[in-house]
Amino acid sequence: MKVCVVGTGYVGLTTSVSLAFLGHDTTCIDLDKQKIDTLRGGHCPIYEPHLEALLEQASSHLNFTTEYAVGVPDADVVFIAVQTPQLDNGNPDLQYLRSAAESVAQHLRGDFTVVVNKSTVPIGSGNWVDAILREAYERHHGHRPDGRFAVASNPEFLREGTALADTLYPDRIVIGSDNQKSLDLLNQLYRPILNQSFTPPTVLPRPAGMSAVPLVSTDLASAELIKYAANAFLALKISYINEIAAIAGKVGADVREVARGTGLDARIGPRFLNPGIGWGGSCFGKDTAALIATASEYHLAMPIVTAARDVNHRQRTKVVDRLLDELHIIKGRKIGILGLAFKPDTDDLRDSPAIDIANLLLERGARITLHDPVAADRFRREQPTLAEHLADRVEDVFDDADAIVVATEWSHYRDLDWAKFAPTMRSPLVLDGRHCLDADRLTEIGYRYLTMTAPAIPPRSQT
Repeated sequence: MKVCVVGTGYVGLTTSVSLAFLGHDTTCIDLDKQKIDTLRGGHCPIYEPHLEALLEQASSHLNFTTEYAVGVPDADVVFIAVQTPQLDNGNPDLQYLRSAAESVAQHLRGDFTVVVNKSTVPIGSGNWVDAILREAYERHHGHRPDGRFAVASNPEFLREGTALADTLYPDRIVIGSDNQKSLDLLNQLYRPILNQSFTPPTVLPRPAGMSAVPLVSTDLASAELIKYAANAFLALKISYINEIAAIAGKVGADVREVARGTGLDARIGPRFLNPGIGWGGSCFGKDTAALIATASEYHLAMPIVTAARDVNHRQRTKVVDRLLDELHIIKGRKIGILGLAFKPDTDDLRDSPAIDIANLLLERGARITLHDPVAADRFRREQPTLAEHLADRVEDVFDDADAIVVATEWSHYRDLDWAKFAPTMRSPLVLDGRHCLDADRLTEIGYRYLTMTAPAIPPRSQT
């Protein structure tokens, strides 16, 4: 099939490369010429494991352009995967979606095209996009579309760092439309994934036991709400275990064992029961805010989702509180932060807890040193006021530091030679904000080990 994808961010580029790898002729449109030139040169403007390798393998089915006229007219399916950043009132900013929809409508030429909302959009946006498409089509072509297109929703459930695996080996695929022909076309488009009939890429072998992928084929509104409901629930799980962690710290329980014992219940599951400094990124914060905003339009409150957001926000200030408990005074202290991306295996800094923590420490008069093994270049571009605190070498984060905060669970940090750095610190205190380090190992080599809730574990006596 011929596919067009508008937008080359995390969602758009992952979708494009995956569909091209499956053999669909795919054209990617982005108005950022620098991005397009980078992609034409075989390089990715974002960091995502294996994406560049798959980009090369799929290159014969990929085309990159800044022109809608190149990609839209012959497409069977047009995906709109543009950014929808959060406004102050919690609703997403739909200006880029409107602009993309109008441009797509101007260049529609085929007998029938499915226009798919791939961006996360408020419930009801499918109808809104349909109206924009119809108005723009009639204005540009001089006649009504008369069934030449239909709008569908195909929400993404990608995790940055595993986006390609989530695309090729998903838990489910959700498509929604009020037009049966569009549902049939999307079913056909995704059939290789649904049946798992494609030859896996060498860099991403098919998981053992992987079988047919469930397809949820539904109406527009239901598909749109599925995305919000799923992300809100995952956010709830993380905030919930952080509330349990607070109790565990008071009663002397090990929250990791509590999470493990809870997650082994098949009704609950272990995923996203990860205590620590909380969630970040472009999805959970924006989607929970949008869900609350949509509910308010119908005079509905969402106290559970609201509470999850409040708990998550408090985790960031708790980092400062925990350091105060140990150091008593933060002003003038040197604090190192390991990890700036909101999660490992990505360079995405959106709503990263580490950035809020860094700013809170600066407000308290601390001296900070920051490090990230992958996101440093993006950090310099996107956070210029904090860039002066960035260290190229991880050694500089430890040097003369009063405490280290692990904010992102990069394997790079787990595998550090921690024994080498302890003597270089003023006081070898580690706040493990992600429960990713070996407490026994660290205390054995002289560190005082701290988590978000449990009492600090002092270093073992050296013999």
